[in-house]
Parts: sequence; C-alpha cells; structure tokens
Amino acid sequence: RYLARAEELTATNTEDSTLNYGVVVDCGSSGSRVFVYFWPPHNGNPHDLLDIKQMRDRSSRPVVKKIKPGISVTAAAPEQATSYLRPLLRFAAAHVPAQKHKETPLYILCTAGMRLLPEQQQVAILEDLVRNVPLEFDFLFSKSHAEVISGKQEGVYAWIGINFVLGRFDHEDEEDAVVTVALGDQGKPLVRKRTVGILDMGGASLQIAYEVPDSGAISSPQQEEAAKSLLAEFNLGCDVQHTGHVYRVYVNTFLGFGGNFARQRYEELVLNQTFLHNRLQSQQTGLSPKMPFLDPCLPVGLEDTVTRGGQTLYVRGRGDWQACVKLLQPLLAGSNSSQDSLVGAYKAPIDFSNSEFYGFSEFFYCTEDVLRLGGQYNAPTFTSAAQEYCGQRWEVLTQRFRGGLYSAHADQHRLKYQCFKSAWMYQVLHEGFQFPLDYPSLRTAQLVYDREVQWTLGAILYKTRFLPLRDLRQESIRQAHASWLRLSFVYNHYLFFACILVVALAIVLYLMRLRRIHRRQLRSAQHTLLWLDKVVVPLGQGNVP
Repeated sequence: RYLARAEELTATNTEDSTLNYGVVVDCGSSGSRVFVYFWPPHNGNPHDLLDIKQMRDRSSRPVVKKIKPGISVTAAAPEQATSYLRPLLRFAAAHVPAQKHKETPLYILCTAGMRLLPEQQQVAILEDLVRNVPLEFDFLFSKSHAEVISGKQEGVYAWIGINFVLGRFDHEDEEDAVVTVALGDQGKPLVRKRTVGILDMGGASLQIAYEVPDSGAISSPQQEEAAKSLLAEFNLGCDVQHTGHVYRVYVNTFLGFGGNFARQRYEELVLNQTFLHNRLQSQQTGLSPKMPFLDPCLPVGLEDTVTRGGQTLYVRGRGDWQACVKLLQPLLAGSNSSQDSLVGAYKAPIDFSNSEFYGFSEFFYCTEDVLRLGGQYNAPTFTSAAQEYCGQRWEVLTQRFRGGLYSAHADQHRLKYQCFKSAWMYQVLHEGFQFPLDYPSLRTAQLVYDREVQWTLGAILYKTRFLPLRDLRQESIRQAHASWLRLSFVYNHYLFFACILVVALAIVLYLMRLRRIHRRQLRSAQHTLLWLDKVVVPLGQGNVP
C-alpha cells in the first residue's frame, strides 16, 4: 500500500499504451480548474473500483491548471463559454497522449458560481460548450458530460474522493475498523470497512458529509422529507447487482456558517445589541474610541471598528474565550428559517463510538496555523490553547508573529480573528453537530497522504464507475475467443483426420472397384478366347485334305 502511494507521486508514464485518461473541469465561482486523471486497465475483479490517480508531468507535478474569473462571467455572452475554457482544454490535450483523445472522457462540472445564475443563462452556457467543444477537441464529450451540479452532489463527490484516497473502498484489506451496514430490503446486513466523514468550513459556508449505515427511525413527516433531500444513496460498483459498494451518505451545506461570514453576522449582532442597550440604558458604549465595546472575541488590547449601515461601533479586545463561546451561541440558530439553522436542521444519526471524521479548511487552519495543534483533535487541549492565545495582549502576539513562531501560512488576518474562529469552530463542532467533548476520532488536515484531495477525483470515480464492465466484457470475449480457438483447433484436427480417412477409404473402394472391373474384363477375355478356340479349331480341321 505504501509503495503504491509513493508511486502516485512519480511522473505518469505516457508511453504506456494500456493507460486510460480522464479530464474534469471544475467551474467554480472565482475561477475554473482542469484536472487530468489516469488509470490502468481494470484488474478483472467486479468488486474492485478503478485505480484512478491524478496525472503528473515529467517533473512529477500534478497536471492541473487554473484560470480566473469564474465561468459565470460569460452569462451575458454564453457564446464565449468555449473560448473561456479553451486554455484549460488545450492544456489537458497537450498532456493526454494524442492517440488517447478519442477515448478520454471529458466532464465539465459547474458549481456555486453557475448555480447563482438564472436557469436560462445556465442552459445557454452549457449548450455552447456541448455544441462547440467537440469541434475543437477530440475528447469523449456529450451533453450529459456538461452540467451544473448541486451542493449535495459536490459534497458526495468530496466524500468519495477522501475515502478513495484513504483506501476505505478496498474491502479486502482488513487492517481498518469495520461497520455493519443495513441495506434495507436487499438482504442481511453487510459488514465492511468503515468510511470517514468530512467536515469542511470555508469562508462563507459549512459542509458535513458522512455515511449513514442505518437510516434509523424517522420521527416526523418533516424529518422524512428532510431526509429525502439530504441523504444520497448510490452504488459505486460497476455491477448494480452487487451491493458491496452501495453507500448511504448524509450531506448538508449551511450557507452563512463559514468562518468569515459568521464573523460578519457576529459583528452585526454585537452592533445591534450594543446600540439597543445604549438607547435603553442611556449609555455611550462603543460610540467613541475612549468608550469602546469590549469584545471578548478579539485579543487583549486590539482596537478595531465595525461599520454597518452608516453606523460605526468602536471595539477593543478583552480576550475572554469562554465569554466569546457563549456570545456565539445564538448564531447557531441562523435566521428564523429552520433551513438556515445549524441547531434545528435534520441530521442523520452518528454513531460516535464507531465513526471517524476529517476536518478540512478552517478546521485545520484554526488548529494549526497559530495553535500548532493540527492532526488529532483533542477538545481539552484545544480549549486550553485557545484560551491562552485569546488572553495574550495584541502586542505580544504580533511580536511572536514577527519572530516566526507561527505557521508560514499565518498572517495578520489570522492573528486578529483566531480567537473568534477558534470559538466558532468549537461551537459548531460541539453544540451544532453535537460531537462529544471526549470524541477521539477527529483529525484536522489539509493534505491526505501528502496530497490535496479535490472533489473532482470523487466525480470521475462516480462518472466512470461502469467502465470496468467494458473491460470485463472485453476480457470475457477474449477468453471465449481463446476457448473457441482451442476447441476449433482440436475439432479441426479430428476433422482433418476424418477427411484423410474418408479419402483413404474412397481410394481403397475405388481401387477395389477397379480390381473387380479388371477381373470382370479378364473373365470376359478368357470366355472370348475359349469361344474362338471352339469355333476356329474345328473349322481348321475340316479343311485338311
């Protein structure tokens, strides 16, 4: 397994004619990226997935290219969509061997940026791609290969990619923990390798995805309706008759619960509450730098201003992490809509005694960039480190930053909002998703086995899941052809000998017939001679004087 992981970091051998290739274009909100993948022929086991890896160039760098801005800039002129993607497609075409282009599938998958456009503009952009891309490139590309995917699909693809890299779909490997999966009406429960859940907090949104081995009891019609929209059941295997790779995954995206957006909501909450308190109590808190609002979510002594709707609130950090955690509690409820509430949203049950999660993006930055606690998460250790950081004076923190005591990825923005974001992450994890404080199986990470895993890997795994059937059928045809050749070889030998026997028999019969004819002719000749003797001799005797 470890040798295989090391091989994934080496240059792809494009001289190997047995390799297959696939291209995925991720059309995001801020830009678009193209990823090139490759895989060897399927091993012939219908229970195994394709061994898909990201292609690497001659310098062993991942074959990926990004352009900015996002494809949504072509909304006003959809006929420019193909021109927009041309640099990415040319880049992919240059890396995939030319003789492989016609059999290389191309998928153009659009996410958040396109989802915000009116449906008519989405359709126009996709139609331009479907019409014009095949005119310039020989990739295997059709109408079904270009689509706007939902947040749910994106979450499922991310979940598939992470678990594939971790080897959680390799059921023959018994090193890892297992889980019992109920497959509904499809027979007895299945015991297989346990998959991992993912937590991902960006700047604007928060996403969670994890397998639900047992759907459990639905307590209300509302929950049943929510479960239908948030649970995805799919088969990653190439044969729908095999249930070994049937997965039921809960996926939910919470807009407005990302780190930066949560800070904006927090500032609005503080500003409104402070001004309301001032009016009711006839106070001047936050109206001038001399009487600032003491913000528990900023480091001690840090001065800042919050401006909303023409109103300005002066704040100064007091670095009270526990008070910050409590102050963030109302933000978990979101707006009045239960759909925007992290607390009220339907969540499929999690077996915390037999589960494992990975936390990405802000979960990793929050634990690693300043606190240096990335990796295995421990709530008491994290709480202690977060409290210590928040309680430090801003001058001390900036001095430590200049001294290089923090991660190379840390910047002034991280130092300023680390106190808030660590408290927000804690609330989301333990109050929003109800993770126990002693939960031992959460790991925060940026890379998995030293590489960044994109949802596009999960997308191509899902899109190409039936390709092994083609290889299996071709193998079956080859085996059948080989068997036929062997049988025909034996059969032809028997036929050859039979033909020789028939010919020999025919010759023998012909010779015997010739012999009989010859004997018959001899007898006839003898009778003729006897007749002549009887006739000619007496006549001669009668002429003697």
